[in-house]
Amino acid sequence: MKIDDTDRCPCLSGDPYGRCCGLVHRGERVAPTAEALMRSRYSAFVALDGDYLKRSWHPSTRPGSLSLDPDTRCLRLDIVRTWAGGPFDDAGEVEFRAIARDADGRYVLHEVSTFTREGGEWFYVDGVQMPGEPGQPS
Repeated sequence: MKIDDTDRCPCLSGDPYGRCCGLVHRGERVAPTAEALMRSRYSAFVALDGDYLKRSWHPSTRPGSLSLDPDTRCLRLDIVRTWAGGPFDDAGEVEFRAIARDADGRYVLHEVSTFTREGGEWFYVDGVQMPGEPGQPS
């Protein structure tokens, strides 16, 4: 899905995409916190920007290939909590719920994601899905 710079950013920051995650996706700025990187990755899923998702994935855990389903519609991102991951940290965690709809119906991805900062840039390392989320595929 193409997101116009004037559209509301999918990460729900309240800013237009072009002044929010769009800047990070285009490499015009880096995400200053682990949460900001998480939000930019969610927006990349909305935009089907696999290149950005791979660039923001730590090389130690990055998959060789990544396939995104254009029929999946991301509906909302809720940040539950963050641990560290601030502008002066080198590691952090973000717990979130991403609500989406695909051919099988609505589902919730509830995950605690781990991030690391190297050379002033945040990277997604991995995530643990939380069990028992209503609507989550099994």
